[in-house]
Amino acid sequence: MKLHKEGYTIILITIIVLVLINLGINYLLPDGYWIPMLAIIGSIFVLLLVVQFFRVPTRVVHKSDRQIVAPCDGKVVVIEEVVETEYFNGPRRQISIFMSPLNVHINWNPVSGVVQYFKYHAGLYLVAWHPKSSTDNERTTVVIRTLEGIDILFRQIAGAAARRIRWYVKEGDQVEQSTEMGFIKFGSRVDIFVPLDAEIKVNLQDKTVGSVTVLAELK
Repeated sequence: MKLHKEGYTIILITIIVLVLINLGINYLLPDGYWIPMLAIIGSIFVLLLVVQFFRVPTRVVHKSDRQIVAPCDGKVVVIEEVVETEYFNGPRRQISIFMSPLNVHINWNPVSGVVQYFKYHAGLYLVAWHPKSSTDNERTTVVIRTLEGIDILFRQIAGAAARRIRWYVKEGDQVEQSTEMGFIKFGSRVDIFVPLDAEIKVNLQDKTVGSVTVLAELK
């Protein structure tokens, strides 16, 4: 299993902390048995959880200039018409995907094109499903202009536990659909804003596979 570069430091720190905890338990309870054994089992479980969080999946992708693919793994929690005020200042269809701690947390470019706009916003750490998390939480806003000249906006949004957003794009970059653009550590949400005439291909509660699931198709 391949591990993501964002996990190297956290995995190493986790191993060191767990080793120290187990050494401390064995020192304090030299004649014990069940507690040290339970500590070892618990430590293995915690380490496996952390390692699986940073796994890099193998995906078979099919690129299309008309399709908008999911920028992350997760579950569709919002599909609604909204007024987007940061970039478009007009109505768009918003699709929000909630990422649980068990999901792969790599973020992918939903379309191919040129990054027209990028901005990082410091903010709060409301739970990811809070209605105001999209506008009040720590987040990034990325706009990619497709080859047909259509702007697609999406946001990486931090949650109550996810306070480490990483991004690998900047304004002017030429990006390819389904290639990696960032990472959010330990659970959060991604919002994507598409034109009103785009045909939505998912429903509420649908599970998405990042870089693969088609969210919408452009006219």
